[in-house]
Amino acid sequence: MTPAPHTHTLANGLRVTLVEDNTTPVVAVNLWYHVGSANERPGRTGFAHLFEHMLFQGSEHVAANEHFELVQRSGGTLNGSTWLERTNYYETVPAHQLALALWLEADRMGRLLPGLTQEKLDTQREVVKNERRWSVDNQPYGTWWEKLPALAFPGEHPFHHSLIGSFEDLDAASLDDVREFFATWYAPDNAVLTIVGDVEPEAALALVETYFGGIPRGRARPALGDLSVPERFEGWRRQVVPDEVMASRLFLAFRSPPFGAVDADVATIVAAVLGNGKGSRLQQQLVRGRQVATSAAAFTFDLSRGRDLLVLDVTARPETSADILEAEVASVVDDFRRTGATPAEVERAIALSTTEFVTSMQSAQSRADRISQYMTYRGNAAELAAWSDRLAAVTTEQVNRWAAAWLGEDNRASLLYVPKATVEDHT
Repeated sequence: MTPAPHTHTLANGLRVTLVEDNTTPVVAVNLWYHVGSANERPGRTGFAHLFEHMLFQGSEHVAANEHFELVQRSGGTLNGSTWLERTNYYETVPAHQLALALWLEADRMGRLLPGLTQEKLDTQREVVKNERRWSVDNQPYGTWWEKLPALAFPGEHPFHHSLIGSFEDLDAASLDDVREFFATWYAPDNAVLTIVGDVEPEAALALVETYFGGIPRGRARPALGDLSVPERFEGWRRQVVPDEVMASRLFLAFRSPPFGAVDADVATIVAAVLGNGKGSRLQQQLVRGRQVATSAAAFTFDLSRGRDLLVLDVTARPETSADILEAEVASVVDDFRRTGATPAEVERAIALSTTEFVTSMQSAQSRADRISQYMTYRGNAAELAAWSDRLAAVTTEQVNRWAAAWLGEDNRASLLYVPKATVEDHT
């Protein structure tokens, strides 16, 4: 059994969680900064994602791309990601290379600015713009992950704008803008460091103190904008998106409780009943049964502040019209609200979700990432250990009460992609 996590806070505010796991000779280092696109100001969107790239471009003692080279030469893997509320960086290395991974993370946290140049900014700005062209603008359905938040949250809301940013905002970013953004958000007192693997916690903590202890706290950070929204959409919001696609796709979102709330666990089971696996209702009825769709899934955004989103993602067969797709998905949801899930469906959903959770926890890096998530959003790593128990405690009655309350037409936002050739039928 994996020992319980050790948690510490350095004098500079860096929160550290260490888990000793001697089953394999590797160690995962995972660093979450509590900054995402929600922290960007108008006219300067895309900065958090830009920094996902900039932090691999070298620091005072590390040359551009050397972070990648050193970790990979040591036999490790690494990457980073950005979301609305956070940015994370992570490495998995052979256990004896822990000091290298910590030194690299500390150098870019404490000494990135001396290595930041206009040339590096210009290069990464173009990389991000190309990424936007490839993954958003020229990818079938690729704009959904900026159009859906824009549909679900009002214009002034921190979650409304695009995570990857606009060409105009990226072009307008000056070196001073970027320096200010880094100095504001990438500080030890706005970060969580998690170490999981074949380490002795006291020795690992001593290394953390050596490399991170001298980094000063950050400056005062501005508060997020107003995150409050009504519990429900108070109607059915619809947007039709003509796109260069062969088949229609529907993203149907419902406002739901934020990550960590008791009812958020119930929402996880509701999503699994609807769209997780071949036994889910959407798969059974629309993909395998009536054969009007080729794929169906359901998930939550895991937003920790304000309201979260539960999203259904269903792609039609090419011969299925957008109208039929939307009507069929609505029919499944309405039937769920009206008749409720059976105990067998809830039992399957809990078992499937638990299996996926336990399987993911076998990876040191996945475990470190989830610990960082709970420390960042909830301030408590121990909540993660209780997650499967909380899921197991969800009852059929809770699921059906939740579905009746939250899946109604007063709480829907649909983003419907249609082949351009059929757009005239939907405008």
